Amino acid sequence: MNQHLEHFLNTHKQQVEDALRHYIEQVEAPAQLKEAMAYSLLAGGKRIRPLFLLATIDALGGKVEQGLPAACALEMIHTYSLIHDDLPAMDDDDYRRGKLTNHKVFGEALAILAGDALLTHAFFVLADAAQSFKPEQQLMMIKELALRAGPAGMVGGQTADVLGEGARLSFDQLAYIHAHKTGDLLVCAVRLGCYVAGASEDQLVHLTRYAREVGLAFQIQDDILDEIGDEQKLGKQVGSDRGNQKSTYISLLGLEGAKQALSEHVALAKQAVQAAGVKPDLLLALADFMVSREY
Repeated sequence: MNQHLEHFLNTHKQQVEDALRHYIEQVEAPAQLKEAMAYSLLAGGKRIRPLFLLATIDALGGKVEQGLPAACALEMIHTYSLIHDDLPAMDDDDYRRGKLTNHKVFGEALAILAGDALLTHAFFVLADAAQSFKPEQQLMMIKELALRAGPAGMVGGQTADVLGEGARLSFDQLAYIHAHKTGDLLVCAVRLGCYVAGASEDQLVHLTRYAREVGLAFQIQDDILDEIGDEQKLGKQVGSDRGNQKSTYISLLGLEGAKQALSEHVALAKQAVQAAGVKPDLLLALADFMVSREY
């Protein structure tokens, strides 16, 4: 990881952590619900989506701190999706980020409610930041978040994943699942950053393409790490996808084919950044991070 990216990640990741803690402390709700929300939201993790959002603002010359409400809203939605994914009705996972999953600590009912609370509170956080944005700017951000998180985005991708369980998926089917289940929140992160910083229409197009390519690279690297990663660094068992006979980029392309596809998507992402005419350093470094990350 280059020094510029490392400094940016360390500085702004802490800002995100502090802001998330602040937003949860301000919630008026039963104590156990707040505890369940905080348990998963503040459990650490890479904070990839908020950092892509903030890096996009930086690339466009905007004020990074102005993106914190949107970054936190996005992370709340990501966290709710993880809580629900881990439930027995979905992936039935016992551990997340090296800790017991939410339903293992608080029970299934409270885990569902904690996820619901994080989803809806995300929109409150974004709407409550009205003083920072013009009305039309804020409306576009709320619309973007709803679109990418909802049935046409993440939830649609998750649905296709659930319906495809136990089936041998085609490459196109797998690409659809990951473009929406994983990729759409990364696209959302970059586009929200564009709205915060006032990107031009041309920049929005190129940076959206960048985000789509990075989103696919992110998922391919996830599949690779599930096959050959370090369990301690990942905080979860390696080889679970193969054990569950799940369709992945590894099962369809083989390990070397997946690595080649990863490199190709990162190269396309970098081309899109250069075409956008922004300060490219951080966004290029984040694309490289997709290849080199170990967790």
